[in-house]
Amino acid sequence: MTSPISPHHSFFKYRVALLISITVIIPLGYVVRFSRGPAPEWFNDFFGSIAYEVFWILLVVLILPRFSQIRAAVAVCLATCGVEFLQLWTPPFLQAMRATLPGRLILGNHFTWSDFISYFLGSFLGWLWVRWLHFTCFRF
Repeated sequence: MTSPISPHHSFFKYRVALLISITVIIPLGYVVRFSRGPAPEWFNDFFGSIAYEVFWILLVVLILPRFSQIRAAVAVCLATCGVEFLQLWTPPFLQAMRATLPGRLILGNHFTWSDFISYFLGSFLGWLWVRWLHFTCFRF
């Protein structure tokens, strides 16, 4: 007779799955965002923004694993929408931060209404992903 997997083991598997997902999404998002292949620039921006949303959701849920996945997705979406609006504000200190690669990756350079579509889609896909990971790791 086999014994069921302990909740502690499932919790560990979930955290590892989140960490593996993060290690995959970071280079994937970076390559998509900054590749200058045959795809048009809007394509790279769109799918790079989706990866950006998924990354932040994975990170929030990794740091706060008992936090509601839907709340994490909504919070990340609201935060990234706020950062998008912050791009309309151009004081010297923010411009100096945006001149660096980390600042550019986190804060962005220019406001674009179409980015909101990828933020909403990325948040939805990120929520689906963490929900699926949770379901997969905790089912007995």
